[in-house]
Amino acid sequence: MTAPGVPPNTIPFNDLRRQYVDLKVDIDAAVGRVLSTGWYVHGSEHDQFEREFADYVGVTSCVGVANGTDALTLALTAVGCVPGDEIVTVANAGMYTTSAALSAGLTPRFADVDPDLLTLSPAAVEPVLGPATKAIVVTHLYGQLADVAPIAELARTRGIALIEDCAQSIGARRDGVMAGAFGDLATFSFYPTKNLGAVGDGGAVVTNDEGLAERVRRLRQYGWAEKYRSVLAGGRNSRLDELQAAVLRVKLPHVDRWNVRRREIVSRYREAAGPRLRFVGSPEADFVAHLCVVVAEDRAELQRTLAAAGIATAVHYPLPDHQQPVLAGTPEAQLTLPVTEHASTHVASLPCFPELTDDEVGRVCQALREC
Repeated sequence: MTAPGVPPNTIPFNDLRRQYVDLKVDIDAAVGRVLSTGWYVHGSEHDQFEREFADYVGVTSCVGVANGTDALTLALTAVGCVPGDEIVTVANAGMYTTSAALSAGLTPRFADVDPDLLTLSPAAVEPVLGPATKAIVVTHLYGQLADVAPIAELARTRGIALIEDCAQSIGARRDGVMAGAFGDLATFSFYPTKNLGAVGDGGAVVTNDEGLAERVRRLRQYGWAEKYRSVLAGGRNSRLDELQAAVLRVKLPHVDRWNVRRREIVSRYREAAGPRLRFVGSPEADFVAHLCVVVAEDRAELQRTLAAAGIATAVHYPLPDHQQPVLAGTPEAQLTLPVTEHASTHVASLPCFPELTDDEVGRVCQALREC
């Protein structure tokens, strides 16, 4: 079955149906189990998923929330950010952290990214810090762990909170430490296309600090200390529902296997491609290939060539945050971020999901040889 408007036999950029078909028996059973209980919010599936996901990441606490953006907003609030405070982050990650900051009344300050990893550059962080900086958000972009250790050390030295945005990096490891276990708090998205995807929206905040975990638990439900008694400002309704938790529990044991397959696909593409394409990300365990991103001399030409071969592509992301219309007229709109801006006009994403067949991967490889 081909999506409307897509030529027959096109290799899709993603196809979520394939994963459902592979796990249909278990997913259907999990959904039926939830529906039969009549308990659809903050029940046993939710509680068990929180425990299982915390164990997977290697932290003590997981707090399920409604989506990844809420996770970021609640994390920023939990570490003490209040309207008027500043956070430091990147401008090449799709406005997600920026949107969360703006919704909390915070001012984003942007640092440029590393030219090889396209993640937050440690050398670029310190010049952006100021007296109003309360948090640094490190995005592990495209499934690649950022060079987080020196940023964490800088944050500790300055007394600034460090939050990891792990929406694209579930399962990435460095020296045995999982994405999400480096910062004061870390946030995850379970949007359907993620390496661990729900069948709708979902998210989580994880931490080794039980005090911060308790703050997030209260903030996700109106700031309640107990039902109908609000004690924290900034609370909202942001709950991970039972259906999503049940589906995520089915999928979680498969994540590492899927990530291996994703890396295999990128490795095959890398071997086939010519010197005109540069791949972002390594073949190591600190890269889980949420996206297969290449830097092309002529992105439009690359996408035309691949489209002619029946291969769908995408761009992540075409407009940096500091150039977004919502920030027009602010000091950030006057920034020059050379690496970020170059990437926005040269990156393209290739199909990379674990259910791609070997034949489909071979077709992409053949097209890349001609690029």
